[in-house]
Amino acid sequence: MARGALIALTLVAALLLGCGSDASDPPPPAPAPAVETDAGGADEAAEAAATPAPEPEPEPARRRRGARIKAVDSQFGTILGDRRGQAVYLFDAEQTSRSECYGDCARAWPPVLTKGRPVAGKGVRRRLLGTTRRRGGRRQVTYDGRPLYYYVDDAPGRVLCHNVLEFGGLWLVVQPDGSPAG
Repeated sequence: MARGALIALTLVAALLLGCGSDASDPPPPAPAPAVETDAGGADEAAEAAATPAPEPEPEPARRRRGARIKAVDSQFGTILGDRRGQAVYLFDAEQTSRSECYGDCARAWPPVLTKGRPVAGKGVRRRLLGTTRRRGGRRQVTYDGRPLYYYVDDAPGRVLCHNVLEFGGLWLVVQPDGSPAG
């Protein structure tokens, strides 16, 4: 009985948050954020398990190419996305480059990780791109000094969770000037 109530409560909370699809939408495709994988701690392993790793890309002998961030069109105007066009978010509870999203938070909001210097695609200000070290040593992409994340159920061209309160703050898609979309 208690388990049924917990499941019902979870479903109601998901509907109220607005993240996900309604009954008229087809089920979303399996998420595949561009997550780089390398050795890390338990939280980092959980993050990697939450999202599939991309196929390896050939690397230049001297330098690794980092995650590509570009401007993409969305229902919220022009926002930042990865090379496939999947939206990236900032977490307004984080006011510095230090990530506070680990464990359950990182399973729902996987960090945008990179092994090399992030690459500015079309419409992105190169000077605003950077990285921060996560626990375990992995590098997370930042924009205008703020860590970037995916939403686990988004797909390229589909933004489901802009302006959603979860894990103690709002999750907001990012405009090319670094500000959250309205």
